[in-house]
Amino acid sequence: MLQCVADMNLSNSYGKVDVPRQLVIERDASSIPDVVLKAGLTLPLVAKPLVADGSAKSHELSLAYDQYSLKKLEPPLVLQEFVNHGGVLFKVYIVGEAIKVVRRFSLPDVTKQDLSTSAGVFRFPRVSCAAASADDADLDPCVAELPPRPLLERLAKELRRQLGLRLFNLDIIREHGTRDQFYVIDINYFPGYGKMPEYEHIFTDFLLSLTQSRYKKKSC
Repeated sequence: MLQCVADMNLSNSYGKVDVPRQLVIERDASSIPDVVLKAGLTLPLVAKPLVADGSAKSHELSLAYDQYSLKKLEPPLVLQEFVNHGGVLFKVYIVGEAIKVVRRFSLPDVTKQDLSTSAGVFRFPRVSCAAASADDADLDPCVAELPPRPLLERLAKELRRQLGLRLFNLDIIREHGTRDQFYVIDINYFPGYGKMPEYEHIFTDFLLSLTQSRYKKKSC
């Protein structure tokens, strides 16, 4: 699904949307360093489970700082280049035509000093879950500013068309130090809407719109 975002090459006056470079590793952890090297991916790398089955482990992220530590990862997984983003991500819920955005705490930024002094794999359970809400936190305005609405509307419209989905959410980050460079780092179809503020009204309106649409078609 992230490939759809990459293929869009979405860029306008409100910003640019891309995806971090990534690799799918299905087996053989010992080969990961060579595969990463050949692909030209830059450390550190975020490791995500390939299969999301609802378990606690399926929501666990790992951050690998060096080539040697890559062998400690457990395939199958997705490796994604880490992009500094101020420790905050935007969870964008799409329900039909409606869009709702919330802020969540995310992985902390990695400095050059961190890369030179740190090694190994650091694990982060339940990153960006509802308990990690950053909506009421005292954040740097440059970090807290939501992505422009017109940019999100264009992105959501294209994804609805290409993926054939009406119920999904996106995890979006803004590259730290920029105002208009965004990355989609994850897409989930039919996510848990109970975590979305005002989900009752938004979801009810969505179901009513579907019913009204079908009624109009029958009337015609």
